[in-house]
Amino acid sequence: MADIAKPGPSPLVVIRSLIYFAVFYIVTALYLVLGSWLLLGPRRWAMKGLELHGRTCVWLLGLICGTKLQVRGQQYVPKSGCLVIAKHQSAWDTFGLISLFRDPAIVLKDELKWIPFYGWFCVKFEHILVKREKASAALKALIRDARQRVGMGREVVIFPEGTRTVPGAPPDYKPGYVALYEALNVVTVPMALNSGLFWPRRSLWRYPGTIVVEFLPSLPPGLPRAEFRSRIETAIEDASLRLIKEAAMAPSPPPLAREAARTSA
Repeated sequence: MADIAKPGPSPLVVIRSLIYFAVFYIVTALYLVLGSWLLLGPRRWAMKGLELHGRTCVWLLGLICGTKLQVRGQQYVPKSGCLVIAKHQSAWDTFGLISLFRDPAIVLKDELKWIPFYGWFCVKFEHILVKREKASAALKALIRDARQRVGMGREVVIFPEGTRTVPGAPPDYKPGYVALYEALNVVTVPMALNSGLFWPRRSLWRYPGTIVVEFLPSLPPGLPRAEFRSRIETAIEDASLRLIKEAAMAPSPPPLAREAARTSA
């Protein structure tokens, strides 16, 4: 589905977005360079740096662009190793979600590890890096690494669509998350969000309003494959659509919200 057509941003949104763009990359560069010594320390120190970076960038987004964060349903995330199946709409998700977990291990593409500093830290954080071009071997490595992370009591976070999707676009879930569910034998938490309305993909503009991240009731291990897949995808898509409609009904909705709500109706 092609990106939904968007009206142009207001001059205030343009100014605030450009300021945030500059501040975000300056702050990120400073964290990476000044925090490079953390590459030599314990992983937990580096994870605290990652969490602090995420909190800082979320706070700056609210301060500069008027884009706030609301978290719902966090009680559904257990205080032990689990699997989180998450909607992915925006680059915001890569840093904004970090502080919502105790010790997340995020499933990412393996190519990221070659990016100076950023990639080195992905390895240091012990995220799960997957070589997508080798499907069979990649799935085995994914399951092996995810078992190890869950055994450490960490939350394994996977974006089952594999890439950012436009709010309201038809879902395209890849089967890897089902294999993880069957292999890990732990509680699984669906997660919906509406970040793509306020931080659209392939766009510089950051719109004021409230990004909502909603954790949904968890699913137990051991469900039949077809039932698990249906329940997960239905829960995430229904909740994500509800969050789009909520945003569309706000006094000053972001440009994508009303069109996405109409398209998904």
